[in-house]
Amino acid sequence: MGRLIYAANVSLDGFLEDETGAFDWSVPDEEVHAFWNEHERHIGTSLYGRRMYDTMRVWESDDWLADQPAVAREYAGIWRDTDKIVYSTTLAGVSTARTRIERTFDPEAVRRLKETSGPDLSIGGAGIAAEAFRHGLVDECVLLLCPVLVGGGKPALPRGVRLDLELLDHRRFGNGVVYLRHAVRNRT
Repeated sequence: MGRLIYAANVSLDGFLEDETGAFDWSVPDEEVHAFWNEHERHIGTSLYGRRMYDTMRVWESDDWLADQPAVAREYAGIWRDTDKIVYSTTLAGVSTARTRIERTFDPEAVRRLKETSGPDLSIGGAGIAAEAFRHGLVDECVLLLCPVLVGGGKPALPRGVRLDLELLDHRRFGNGVVYLRHAVRNRT
């Protein structure tokens, strides 16, 4: 059975993006990028909200990667080899391989997906992740806390949800980013 892992870069004050929608403050250096590569290598299926999919689909194209470090080119291959499900009521079609659209987030379908998956699954995008948290589907949180305060924006974690967590792992990177991995202890 695969675990559903919520993974995100987060400002120290708890946001995925600032009030203008920017997240340039979370662009990883090579050490952090290598960490994300290793993390994503174990994911079989990624669940995305539409905006997160729109952000991530850049990895499908090689056009811009030629000038990028090897760690970024490696990530592109990892991302392409992962199955992707995009939850959207408005997206007409997908522009990436191994990708399908679901019009609604069905908690029971996600439960079945977890039960039948060998590798772990990830979930990305604040809105869709909040739904997964509310339905008790998230098994672990992997957060990279970036040494920046953005003062407001899109919260990384859902409001109105109480969960007890157990620290499983942590690490400090050279650029000041701190990795925290928690298990969700009291899923509903």
